[in-house]
Amino acid sequence: MAATNQNISAEKVLIRSIRPFGKERRGDSWFHTITTLGLLCLSFLPAAFGLPWYVKIFSSILMALLMVRMFIIYHDYAHRSILQKSWLAKGIFAVYGVFILAPLSIWKRSHNYHHKHNSKLYSSSIGSYPIVTVDKYKKLTSGEKRTYGFIRHPLTISFGYIFVFIFGMLFRSLYNKPSAHWDSAISLVAHFGMIVLFYFLGGWSMVLFGVWIPFLVACGLGAYLFYAQHNFPGVYYADKEGWTFITAAMESSSFMKMSKLMHWFTGNIGYHHIHHLNEAVPFYRLPEVYDKVSQLQNAKTTSLSIKDIIACFRLKVWDPEQRKMLSWSEI
Repeated sequence: MAATNQNISAEKVLIRSIRPFGKERRGDSWFHTITTLGLLCLSFLPAAFGLPWYVKIFSSILMALLMVRMFIIYHDYAHRSILQKSWLAKGIFAVYGVFILAPLSIWKRSHNYHHKHNSKLYSSSIGSYPIVTVDKYKKLTSGEKRTYGFIRHPLTISFGYIFVFIFGMLFRSLYNKPSAHWDSAISLVAHFGMIVLFYFLGGWSMVLFGVWIPFLVACGLGAYLFYAQHNFPGVYYADKEGWTFITAAMESSSFMKMSKLMHWFTGNIGYHHIHHLNEAVPFYRLPEVYDKVSQLQNAKTTSLSIKDIIACFRLKVWDPEQRKMLSWSEI
């Protein structure tokens, strides 16, 4: 009992130590939003002009990385951690949600649920990648096994533009509840309308470098980041009885090691365990929290190295007895 009380006390201290950082600096929020949006618009320009193909590829990849950064800023706005009670911010992020194929109505519903139920086995497939135990997997029909394997397949995640965003976010929400997700229809029409417009303005070259490459790279990277932040060697999942908020954040959310440049492009989302401990902390304050709260430096880690990416992709099914994720061969 004493040990339990000690753990509860330590958890309360950790939560309290992070709380002061959950306040935005309004000027910083606007600076990051406007500069990222401006750079994103500028990065598109080479796709519209007759520049060498290598310049266009570079600008397309840069555009994709800026789309990821802007998505994290959008994600913070949806968490109500930045720029609330601003009509201008509301308009900017509503438009960006439609542009990035993740309208606010869908993103808030699924992502807020994910934060409240992160690492719970019975509900982990809502707003996240599905997880089943070994026993449950063995009881699935052959069709259900194929669907489960398809959703978690590396190619499905890599082509997140098609499978996660267009079909998973938009078509699925329209099919399940069209009246609640009318902005999904707007997003689809706007996206394919943009493709048609770019074709008439600049041909397939403008479509390729201005839409397809940026969206393939941005959505693929975004889908993988979300996957690896909760599917990594050493991750922990729990049933209803064994679940706690702190354990879910510290044991089921990774700290993704990256260069300072990649942390910038990914909006510090690699500090994911801190984000799950307190979603009110703005993205630009996450490194500050990590540096000042020593307990947070003991998080479980992964990275964007080939070795770690392969290790994350190998994980398929949770084994409660061994308390670890297994690969297909281990099953």
